[in-house]
Order: sequence, then C-alpha cells, then structure tokens
Amino acid sequence: MPSALPLDPPQRLVRSLRSQHGHVGEQTGRAGEQWLDGLSELLGRMLDRWELTPERVVSPGGRSSLVTLVRQADGTPAALKLLAPYLAGAQERTARERAALEFWDGGGAVRLLRSDVGEGALLLERLHCETSLRSLPEAKAMLEAASAVRRLWVTPRGEARAEGGSRDGAGGTGGLTTLAEHTAASSAFLRSSAPEAVRPLRDEALELRDGLLADQPEEVLLHGDFRQGAVLASDSGRAPWLAAGPDPLLGERTYDLARLVRDRLHDLVASPGAAAATRRRLNKLADGLEVDRERLRGWALYRAVESGVRHMRCGQREDGELLLEFAGWL
Repeated sequence: MPSALPLDPPQRLVRSLRSQHGHVGEQTGRAGEQWLDGLSELLGRMLDRWELTPERVVSPGGRSSLVTLVRQADGTPAALKLLAPYLAGAQERTARERAALEFWDGGGAVRLLRSDVGEGALLLERLHCETSLRSLPEAKAMLEAASAVRRLWVTPRGEARAEGGSRDGAGGTGGLTTLAEHTAASSAFLRSSAPEAVRPLRDEALELRDGLLADQPEEVLLHGDFRQGAVLASDSGRAPWLAAGPDPLLGERTYDLARLVRDRLHDLVASPGAAAATRRRLNKLADGLEVDRERLRGWALYRAVESGVRHMRCGQREDGELLLEFAGWL
C-alpha cells in the first residue's frame, strides 16, 4: 500500500476555489469547497488504485488542480493531477484535457499515462514543475514559447468532436468545444458583470469577438491557456520544453497567442514605454508565427478585458485594473 501523505492544499488553490462564490455563483462555489473537504480522501483513493507512492505536493501549484509528485509501482516518476470543479465540472475538464493529451501523444506536450474522468484524475509523465519558461530571460522565453506552441497546433481528427470512453474504462466525453462555444459564456459574463466605467472597453471587446468569429481561419487544436508558465523543462528527450495544463479547444491560432502577449505583465508595466513595448511584442509574435496582427490584437484585447472583469468581480481589484489598462494599450 502507498504510504500516507499529509495533505495541506496549497493556498493558491484554496483561495482560487473559494473566490468562485463571487463570480460564478453559489452552486459552483460550494462544489469547490466540497471538493477541498474531500481532497485528502480522493488523493488516498487514487494512490491506492494506481499503486502510487507519493513524494510531495507541488506548491504553490495551480489555481484549479492539485499536483502530487509520485512513483509508480516500478519506481518510474510521474505526477498525479486532480482537477477541481473550477468554473466548469471537474469531469468535463478532465475529459477535455485527456482528449487533447491523447491527440498530442507527447508531441510538444506532457504525455498522459492514465486517466479516470469520474475522479477528475490524470497520471502524467513527470516534468520539472518548478522550472518553466519564466525562468529564462524574456527574449529567450518568447522564442522557446513560439517553438513550443507551434508544435501543438495540429488539425484534429474528426472524432475530436465526438463523445468517447477513456482507454481505462473511466467513461466520460472526449468532445472538444469550439472557440465560439468557449467564448459564449465569457461574453455573456461580460455583458452582465462589467462595471459601468468599463462598459466602453467591454463593448469594444464584444464587438471584436463577434467580428473575429464571423470570419475564422483554419481551425486547429489549441492549448487554450498557453503562457510561459505552462511550458516546463523536460528530460524526456523529445524536446527540452513541453507544454502542460491545457484548457483545450478548437479554434484559430491567434487565440492561443493572446495570453502570451501579456505574459510577465507586472514586469511589462514597470518598464519604460509599456504601451509601445506591448505593441512591439504583439507584432513580433504575429510576424514570427505568421498570423494576422489585427486578429491577434483582437483576441488579446478580448481575453484581457474578460480576465480583468473576472478579477474585479472576485475582489482582486488591483490585478483587474492592470489587465484593463493593458487592454487599453492595444
């Protein structure tokens, strides 16, 4: 039997789940707190089921999952990821992440070893979770990020849209949502939740979204939450840097780059000529990855406004205002 692991969930995860009450409704907020209450039992259950020996919980970790470094029965290192019901059901999120990792099959991304959609559990190959592209100088990090994201943009097979069971019989859906479907909820949120002072920027963001969706380029498999912190060092031999933690969907490439445009935002704000530096970064990404600059600008602005309003709604006013200021630079 795997040895017990005392569990004190990372505070970043705890704060994130508890903040859901403020912007996604009481039902979802309660689901997150109930998940936290049962987390020790869930971790123990998965350790036993998959014959894993725990080493330590990754901290500070993410905002929507618990990652525990483990050893498999044969001694091979791995990482056990338990997804929380954050903004969407844990089973749905697990099924989507599993589907994307299976399509990539280690090509540019962490490799999936096992999954249990019903438990919201993924067993992944172990990467260097403390070493992301954010450890590199800015220019080098952006070059590596561009190389990493390009490997993820594959045209998925037709069954990516269909439902299907997992390889280990856990059940669930492998369906991936489209960009239009994915942003429908966030656009509804913006219409109902943006403060009065933000309405002009909110309206611009919504207008840009509608225009971008009306005439979309080729649809590919997207990471969905691509940024420097989601690309980790690897000893796999496949590539020195591999993407992890996708929130996958089907859509155009510029949506995947929109989050990358505002990476290291606090450093960007502290630099002289932040607005001009932001536009130079956007242009450089567009040129380097051969995508349309105006489409990248549109999605970067939309995603920054949506994220800014969410931060403000859950009490993180300073970060929210910073994101909205960034959107204004575009």
